[in-house]
Amino acid sequence: MTASSTRRTTAAHSRLAALGAIAVAGTLMLTGCGDQTKDNGSDSGTTTTAPLADKLPKSIRDKGVIKVGSDIAYAPVEFKDNAGKTVGIDPDLAAAMGKQLGVDFQFENGTFDTLITGLRSKRYDIAMSAMTDTKDRQEGIDSDTGKKVGEGVDFVDYFTAGVSIYTKKGDDQGIKTWSDLCGKKIVLQRGTVSEDLAKAESKKCPKGKKIAIEPFDNDQQAQTRLRAGGADAGSSDFPVAAYAVKTSGGGKDFELVGEQVEAAPYGIAVAKNQTQLRDALKAALDAIIDNGEYEKIMKKWGVTDGAIDEATINGGK
Repeated sequence: MTASSTRRTTAAHSRLAALGAIAVAGTLMLTGCGDQTKDNGSDSGTTTTAPLADKLPKSIRDKGVIKVGSDIAYAPVEFKDNAGKTVGIDPDLAAAMGKQLGVDFQFENGTFDTLITGLRSKRYDIAMSAMTDTKDRQEGIDSDTGKKVGEGVDFVDYFTAGVSIYTKKGDDQGIKTWSDLCGKKIVLQRGTVSEDLAKAESKKCPKGKKIAIEPFDNDQQAQTRLRAGGADAGSSDFPVAAYAVKTSGGGKDFELVGEQVEAAPYGIAVAKNQTQLRDALKAALDAIIDNGEYEKIMKKWGVTDGAIDEATINGGK
């Protein structure tokens, strides 16, 4: 996700794979979920023979668990399947990394704009939720006000994605670019880069033709509003928008319009004082890139064009 101080996108890179590839996951329908519910969404399995276990802080090795703050309503990155299990790109990556580190990654659901606060209060050990690595987040800056609101976080970058606009199918109203939204209404998830982009674009619109922005706690609520005719367009990260276009109403509800913009890295957020944990996560991510598990996960979810070759710390701009 993308956001004011917490976005899911920013510096140019590659495009994601074609929509048809995302259909691999198309049989899984998006379902809602309550805030702050726990879910052991990974099946990594604790093992004393894990090759990178000694890189973790002893406190986490002793617990055998890494608590993950995540907004589990963002298919195909993380969401609940019909059986209520947490699935998606992030849980699969976490499970593979867990095998390297000898711990379970325990996903705990929370609204996206509270995840860094939860990390700061030690509710979570990490936040992994399609969160875009940005300088503002690294430095604890509120991008709306430019004021410092916290100590910031470090990121271990693991994927690249851009932001897309989508409309009701067959009713794009001439919307192809962000400037075409002037005088129209857009729905999106609160605290994301989509909201940042909409606010920035609205300032450029002619007087009396500002963009009406309606934010929601999660992307599914925004989709529901657009589906019901309550807005002209919606916006979210490309893999999420593409998945919604492919699956909602059997592919009959929405269509993508224009090009994705603001391509930037997704990062696993870690508290600034947890450098050992940060470095262990980087080592685990590099290990699954090297052994081919990372590529298998990218192919499974049809997002190989967003794949990276090497983990990076704080690569966001």
